[in-house]
Amino acid sequence: MCADTPETAVDYRDTVFLPETEFPMRAGLPMREPEWLARWEKIGIYDRLRAKNADGARTPFTLHDGPPYANGHLHIGHALNKTIKDFIVRAHQMMGHDSRYVPGWDCHGLPIEWKIEEQYRAKGLDKDAVDTVAFRQECRKFAEGWVDIQREEFKRLGVTGNWADPYLTMNYHAEAVIAEEFMKFLMNGALYQGSKPVMWSPVEKTALAEAEVEYHDHTSHTIWVRFKPVSGLDGASVVIWTTTPWTIPQNRAVAYNPAIAYGLYRVDALEEKSTATEGEMLVLADALAQSVMTAAKVAGFTRVRDVAADEFDGLILRHPYAGVEGANGEWDFDVPMLPGDHVTDDAGTGFVHTAPSHGDDDYQLGVKFGLPMTYNVEPDGSYRADLPLFGGEAIILPDGKEGPANVSNIKQLAWAGALLAKGKMRHSYPHSWRSKAPLIYRNTPQWFAAIDVDLADDMNDYGTTIRQRALTSIEDLVKFTPAKGQNRLHSMIETRPDWVLSRQRAWGVPLTCFTKRGAKPTDADFLLRDPQVNARIVAEFEEHGADVWYTEGFKERVLGNLVNAEDYEQVFDVLDVWFDSGSTHAFVLRDRPDGTKDGIADVYLEGTDQHRGWFHSSLLQACATKGRAPYRNVVTHGFTLDEKGMKMSKSLGNTVAPQEVIDEYGADILRLWVAQSDYTVDLRIGAKILKGTADSYRRLRNTLRFMLGALAGFEEAERVAPADMPELEQWVLHRLAQLDTQVREGYAAFDFQGVFQSLFNFCTVDLSAFYFDIRKDALYCDAPDSLTRRATRTVMDLLFHRLTTWFAPILCFTMEDVWLSRFPGEDSSVHLQDFPATPEGWLNADLAAKWDGIRRARRAVTAALEIQRSEKVIGASLEAAPVVHIDDGALLAVLKSVPFADLCITSDLQLTADPAPNEAFRLPEASGIAVVFERAMGEKCARCWKILPDVGSHKHPCTCARCNAALG
Repeated sequence: MCADTPETAVDYRDTVFLPETEFPMRAGLPMREPEWLARWEKIGIYDRLRAKNADGARTPFTLHDGPPYANGHLHIGHALNKTIKDFIVRAHQMMGHDSRYVPGWDCHGLPIEWKIEEQYRAKGLDKDAVDTVAFRQECRKFAEGWVDIQREEFKRLGVTGNWADPYLTMNYHAEAVIAEEFMKFLMNGALYQGSKPVMWSPVEKTALAEAEVEYHDHTSHTIWVRFKPVSGLDGASVVIWTTTPWTIPQNRAVAYNPAIAYGLYRVDALEEKSTATEGEMLVLADALAQSVMTAAKVAGFTRVRDVAADEFDGLILRHPYAGVEGANGEWDFDVPMLPGDHVTDDAGTGFVHTAPSHGDDDYQLGVKFGLPMTYNVEPDGSYRADLPLFGGEAIILPDGKEGPANVSNIKQLAWAGALLAKGKMRHSYPHSWRSKAPLIYRNTPQWFAAIDVDLADDMNDYGTTIRQRALTSIEDLVKFTPAKGQNRLHSMIETRPDWVLSRQRAWGVPLTCFTKRGAKPTDADFLLRDPQVNARIVAEFEEHGADVWYTEGFKERVLGNLVNAEDYEQVFDVLDVWFDSGSTHAFVLRDRPDGTKDGIADVYLEGTDQHRGWFHSSLLQACATKGRAPYRNVVTHGFTLDEKGMKMSKSLGNTVAPQEVIDEYGADILRLWVAQSDYTVDLRIGAKILKGTADSYRRLRNTLRFMLGALAGFEEAERVAPADMPELEQWVLHRLAQLDTQVREGYAAFDFQGVFQSLFNFCTVDLSAFYFDIRKDALYCDAPDSLTRRATRTVMDLLFHRLTTWFAPILCFTMEDVWLSRFPGEDSSVHLQDFPATPEGWLNADLAAKWDGIRRARRAVTAALEIQRSEKVIGASLEAAPVVHIDDGALLAVLKSVPFADLCITSDLQLTADPAPNEAFRLPEASGIAVVFERAMGEKCARCWKILPDVGSHKHPCTCARCNAALG
């Protein structure tokens, strides 16, 4: 008998092999992560990874960085984007590639120029009065400052890359290549100057690309206007409806659709304050007549007759301002009615007021029928000064608010008797993403890239036009993640107009071309196309940067003895900043030693908005200059939302700043949030979500900490060959072989959520709750030379090398901590490792099927014991010796072939085929298995705590046979 009193009890605690590790339970990430960053920089880890490919044996893998703007602190969207990129780069490196990442910045363009202008306005200075080169230098200095700030913020996230030598679109070589790429458009016939309506910002006085436009709710004036025929239609007025009264002075036609049913309507009765006239005749689409009469406060009306579409053919209307006092004949011209498929009877009147200078549909109709363009609106959004009635009036004021132009037109239409009705409506309207001010469509001479012109080059494998090459690339050459991105980009390219390349700004790469004085844009010699001139421009930019374009004597110097400089005018518009970033494949992928041999990236990854941004512009630019897309994979992620699914905004106070998360939790928690989320849709983040992420992290950290402790002092001499291991260890190896495939395929498919969930479930369910739980007894209490203990530690070692490397791309700081806890050293790092090769021979489907049955039976036993524990019948499962009734003879044989009591962590256990009593415990999902609780018989071993009959009958007091032997 074993006495259980303090006086006689034997203490065997020092003889048990408890886990030993200095790996802390609390991570302390906010404080410790900067230490690892400094360490990585000290040992030059990025360069050392490149050196691993000194023999060229590793397959290159390049993720090309979409450049953020260098103009402010990072937001959570930046953190999401760069973290996903880091997962990709690190994972492909550890899968055996030479995985290169060159971070970059967009440095030109309106966002930075606007910041400098804001500084000028605050000082009461006029930007236009400053020397262009001096202004550009201020923009450059501003961008340089933010590049340095953002670089440190990105590095703090744990993002690996060539931070010492990033690419900047404002570097001299970059500016030279951007100019060179633009001049390829000049030489291959894609470039032309045209006058057509473009999205225009009156506040910023420049054209904007679609990617620079965002849509917000906006309240617009609505007007219904009478256009009277010169003759015909029984004198009835044709009624148009528009939300842009300011465009009425630019009207040149009224469009109709022959497929719409029209009628002639008579006004019979009026409500109070109606602007209609009793008895007047109006022509309207039948489907819209009631809504028009309601807007005009008409109490009663009669449909007089059908109006056939052929009555509109050749019909001439009078402009509402024709003959108006003070108009000075400005609008005394014919207004034709023209057929147009774009006209619908969904809203309005069934007729469309057509101003070719202020809308794409209007412009296309104007081109088709030869309508004249107007130039009534100045760059600042005001009417030209000499426009009768409205000269100098603003459509949009410098502060972005509405000017008087709309109201003035409404009043003038009313005075002229043309206003049938007016109102207001709230709708989605384009705004500048920078100034947040409303935009207008404005006709202005701009430079365009024609996307449907056959190009004068020999890169015709995928088509002869930019559009053909782009669509073929999307269809045949590029893989999209998620797959729906393919259709989205395809539909955009399929329907997009020509690319507006020019901006009326100062900070950017100029359109490096010259036009012949006196020539028209349609003339063959309008543009100077001279390879020698182009080469001189590139050489000047390489040496001095794009600022040199604005210096005195530049034109004379580059035209020199080639042509008469006096015969040509220098273009001073700057390129759309999307052309800059769209050209990065040339000066990063093609030109850098760490680029790619063919100038094509393995991956472009950005947010879903970049289907109309960087993916789009890069595709168009590369298709014009290299004949195909510059990427093989396009991966997109969603936007970041708060916990309620609301868009983040400073005004709502629901923003989550990356630095705040890092300060509280550490960057690894932010990285883990990304890995746990489905990045292909919009992602939510907030305090509760981050707390849940931190809880998952703690569970994982505890698993790794236990593994480290169990491996203390492990030596190669202990290693057991897989074939000699117990079945449980062989089952763990089988799971590792399965995971090896899942992890590699997941990382290759950019499925980080899938990778993490597979690994996390393995660690928490298969390891912590099953394997580790079972093998604690052998680890702690078996003799050091025990096969089971040696096999367990061998498996632990194999687990360690795989889990640390598999998790390293995601939890880059924590896995370094785990690795260095076991393998310290000045040059040691988990990030210098590859994923270990996992033998295919570890896979054992038969063994896995066998252990699925064992685990099912075990769950029934542990569930039965948990009831006894919750009812305080027992304190621990070792106090039990249950009887387990098994209906299935094959399963019974399987359970008898393994130490099932040890697997269930009981001191003893009986297996029987006898029918189970009714009161036996049964688990619904484990049919055919019933458990009857019985207490373990015997004494409690003072060393392993098992209750066994032989305890107290051995040399060492109060021990069982196994512990007695271990003590020697």
